[in-house]
Amino acid sequence: LKFSQAVRVDNTIYVSGSLGLDPKTGELKEGIKEQAHQSLKNIGEILKAAGVGYGNVVKTTVLLSDINDFTTVNDIYKEYFKTHYPARAAYQVAALPKKALVEIEAIAVAGEIKDA
Repeated sequence: LKFSQAVRVDNTIYVSGSLGLDPKTGELKEGIKEQAHQSLKNIGEILKAAGVGYGNVVKTTVLLSDINDFTTVNDIYKEYFKTHYPARAAYQVAALPKKALVEIEAIAVAGEIKDA
C-alpha cells in the first residue's frame, strides 16, 4: 500500500497515522510505552522534514488497541507536547496494522499557534 507520510497544503501539514515502527529495521517496537515513544519520534522526524515541530501540532488522533493504555500513552504524549497541548481525540479500535498497540496521526500548522 503506497501512501504519503505527510501532505502539505499551504501552511497545514497532515501527518499520516504513525505506528511504533523502528525506521531502521521496519519492525514494530514491543510494548505500549515503546510503541508510543517511537510513534511520536517518527512524527517528530516528519514534522522536522516539513520545517515545523511538535509545537506546531494543532490536532492529533490516537488510536489504541486497548483504551486501558490511554493513561500510559498520555504520560508519554506529555513528554513531546510541552509548549501547548493540541486538540486530541482518542479511540479504541478493533485492530491496527501489524497488530500494533497504538497509532497516532497529527495535523500541524506552520506559523504561530495560540490556544483558543
